[in-house]
Amino acid sequence: MDALLLGSSTGGLSLFISGKSSWRSKDLKAVHFPSSAIRVQVPTNKSYNLIGNFYTQRIQHCARGILETSTVFQKSNTKFLVNATSGHPLESEPKAYPNTPWNSAKNALDAFYRFSRPHTVIGTALSIISVSLLAVEKLSDISPLFFTGVLEAVVAALFMNIYIVGLNQLSDVEIDKVNKPYLPLASGEYSALTGIMIVTSFSIMSFWLGWIIGSWPLFWALFVSFVLGTAYSINLPLLRWKRFALVAAMCILAVRAVIVQLAFYLHIQTHVFSRPAVISKPLIFATAFMSFFSVVIALFKDIPDIEGDKIFGIKSYTVRLGQEKVFWTCISLLEMAYGISILVGATSPYTWSKVITVLGHSVLASILWIHAKSVDLKSKAAITSCYMFIWKLFYAEYFLIPLIR
Repeated sequence: MDALLLGSSTGGLSLFISGKSSWRSKDLKAVHFPSSAIRVQVPTNKSYNLIGNFYTQRIQHCARGILETSTVFQKSNTKFLVNATSGHPLESEPKAYPNTPWNSAKNALDAFYRFSRPHTVIGTALSIISVSLLAVEKLSDISPLFFTGVLEAVVAALFMNIYIVGLNQLSDVEIDKVNKPYLPLASGEYSALTGIMIVTSFSIMSFWLGWIIGSWPLFWALFVSFVLGTAYSINLPLLRWKRFALVAAMCILAVRAVIVQLAFYLHIQTHVFSRPAVISKPLIFATAFMSFFSVVIALFKDIPDIEGDKIFGIKSYTVRLGQEKVFWTCISLLEMAYGISILVGATSPYTWSKVITVLGHSVLASILWIHAKSVDLKSKAAITSCYMFIWKLFYAEYFLIPLIR
């Protein structure tokens, strides 16, 4: 920044840029601000001392304001660049706003929202609701008892979901500083102690709720998810299975494709409706289809994280094979799953089921292909956006699964 100088003109004192003053150097002295980047020169003549001191103080005050404003803009720009390069939706900088109770509460909710990994929360809730509907055999089954059973399962599962994603963040703080700097632990919004308190509390609440409900399918679903989620993330000998690509994929497949489908279906079928366990065609389809989808999610999630995984020695398939090869493998697996879904839908004895499922899966397959062709694989933001699009397809499938008959 150019130095600001105090000088004179016919009309009195004036402010102008260094090098353009009419003052002689012997009549001037430098007055330095706390920042070495700004200085003011005033005349040494006694006749100007009073006025010079007054304007010096005024300029110092203005300069401090300029420096503080510049610092705020620099922090804001840094946050903007971090979010833009991470592919994460842009967020406001909490410190840029007045520290009012409302803003503090809003910032706290925003941090917890990011900590809970909302795309996984939505996926868990939708999957449980969808699978629960597979146990409905007649209209009278849609009763307060059914809704209560579904609500119990969803709440207990979401508590466990937050434990699993929170533990993963606690174990990956340094990696997330490279791959996902917007997460609360990686950004410093949460301390390690805060993260530990959150995951401990939610795991206890999940098991407590599962126990008092008294549904063994629900309790075992929570317990197996807890064991696999812990083994996947925690950095202990023989654990931290996410280091091994195949084992990591199997963990995600076991939870998303098998446990969610079978356990929560049996929770409604046996605990809520008190019926014998029956393995139906829609349930088999849901398990098989979500096996494909879970493998895709397990592979795809590592594509935008290749930089941090390389640095910290995570041997994902993306690190081994490259982003492009893994990307198109994922797309091919999903297109194959949609092709099988169309064939299964076409065999339905019900016309309405046949039309909706065949048409629905055909549309989703077409949208996926068109979207995949437009992705710039050199852009982390574009790949991350595509990953979130895959989750939207995951959500959409759970609207179609109950219609398979």
